[in-house]
Amino acid sequence: MGPHPAVAAIRLAVRRVLHDILTDHHATPAHAAPAPAGHGRAPAPLVLVACSGGADSMALASALAFEAPKVGVRAGGITVDHGLQHGSDLRAEEVVLRLRGLGLDPVESIAVTVGRDGGPEAAARDARYAALDALAEDHGAAAVLLGHTRDDQAETVLLGLARGSGIRSLSGMAAVSGADGRYRRPFLHLDRQTARRACMAQSLTVWDDPHNTDPAYTRSRLRHEGLPALEKALGKGVVEALARTAQLSRDDADALDAWASQAESTVRDATGLLECAKLYALPPAVRRRILRRAAIEAGAPAGSLFARHIEEVDRLITGWRGQGAINLPGKVVAQRQGGRLVIRQG
Repeated sequence: MGPHPAVAAIRLAVRRVLHDILTDHHATPAHAAPAPAGHGRAPAPLVLVACSGGADSMALASALAFEAPKVGVRAGGITVDHGLQHGSDLRAEEVVLRLRGLGLDPVESIAVTVGRDGGPEAAARDARYAALDALAEDHGAAAVLLGHTRDDQAETVLLGLARGSGIRSLSGMAAVSGADGRYRRPFLHLDRQTARRACMAQSLTVWDDPHNTDPAYTRSRLRHEGLPALEKALGKGVVEALARTAQLSRDDADALDAWASQAESTVRDATGLLECAKLYALPPAVRRRILRRAAIEAGAPAGSLFARHIEEVDRLITGWRGQGAINLPGKVVAQRQGGRLVIRQG
């Protein structure tokens, strides 16, 4: 008799991602940690799982522990203590013990300080990824697995839609992201219940983060009020449809990004300044990507640069009435001068 269907599903998802990681690893061996002196063979690549102790990441950790030895991958784990709740340090220690109990090694807990930029959810996310990046570098890890599910993807698409920040925002989370494709999300095609059922079938202890049910957090309200209301009005296929929208949007956004990259060199003069007439001739989606990239290169923080900022700069090209300079985040200024668009730090 085979494993429980949910367990089989999570293991298959991880097996496929490990295969991809191994393929990439062999293609770019520079990612591997240096071989110990006296050994001709490089050590097996290390894959880490980021685990909060919740059902999604515990299911992921269990699948990694099961699949990694079968393909010659070392499997380790990281848990991040955000310090946002009383006793979070003790909970992190419990997660470390659970991961070691699954056979993962190395396993580490790291405490972070969560700032205030961009709101509590964004600040916690920034602190978490900075810590994961640092530990992945320290250990020479080939990849870090994240437990985001199809439900998380649907929520991300809806949040992007609410912000009105364009097709890239609607593309949700990528299956592969980060520097050199460090982050992998094996569960983006699996729903949250599959992960929870897999934990139950394996008698894994899971921790339910109270932040996930706290109405003070936007994503929590969306999860417990918004999506159920949408499903009631539109039917049960909403989550799947939103996840599919994410993939289609990602494909479109990637194509437009590539077009903008190719077009950028054609709209600059000999000194490198952007020519307004040539920008005007481009499709708006391509032109705005070039403007956004130019603003970021001038020092505008990508996370603070919204669609409304780029629309204002775009009007210097499409709705020129002699208007003055546009102030952008990061003390960047955009202004039109003699048929050229100048974007620089003020």
